[in-house]
Order: sequence, then C-alpha cells, then structure tokens
Amino acid sequence: MAEIRFYDTIDLKEEVIPDVKLTRSRSGGGGKAVFYFESPKALSGDIREQISGMYMIDEEGEIYTREVKCKFINGIPEELQAIYLMRTESEWERFMRFMNRYAEENGLGFEKSKKS
Repeated sequence: MAEIRFYDTIDLKEEVIPDVKLTRSRSGGGGKAVFYFESPKALSGDIREQISGMYMIDEEGEIYTREVKCKFINGIPEELQAIYLMRTESEWERFMRFMNRYAEENGLGFEKSKKS
C-alpha cells in the first residue's frame, strides 16, 4: 500500500496520478520533489475540508509536506502543486522507498533528464 492524501482528517486517497519532478542536491545528502496534480479529486468540490498538506502513506508510516499550492484558471481550481524537501540522506532514502512503492502500484516509470 502506497497512497497520497491531502487531508489529515479524512481517509480519502487521491486518485489522480501526479507528474513528479525530482532533483538531488549536489552534495547528494537530500533533494526536492515537486508533484503536479491536474484536476485532482481533492479539488472536486465535494469536500468541504481545507487541504492541510500532502501526505504520502505506506507500510513504513507517513511522510508529509505542508507546502501545497493551488492553481486557478478562470476562478476554478485546476491544479495542485506540492513540494517535498529532503534535507538529509535518510529523508532522501525514505522518500525513494515510498516512491518506488507508489510507482509500482500505479504503473509509473522513471526517466532521467538529459544533460546538454
């Protein structure tokens, strides 16, 4: 089990699979993951709770970020962006274990960027 949620008080798995951009620090100790969700279930309007963060949950527990932004088009919420910062090697490794599980369950692949 590996899932993403946007509410800490509601047991609601996000069904939209995000586009994830991942960068590693030059020192190799940490990194940054930026998640883009287009028209996520969390913005459907059926839920009256306020988004409290992005929670990544698997059998090891929960990791989360409070840095979640909403993009509006013509006054309608269309996209969520979440940023998860990893400051240490252990945070990086924990995140990668979650992402491997999440990718396996959702049929995601990994593509390295091409250096010019």
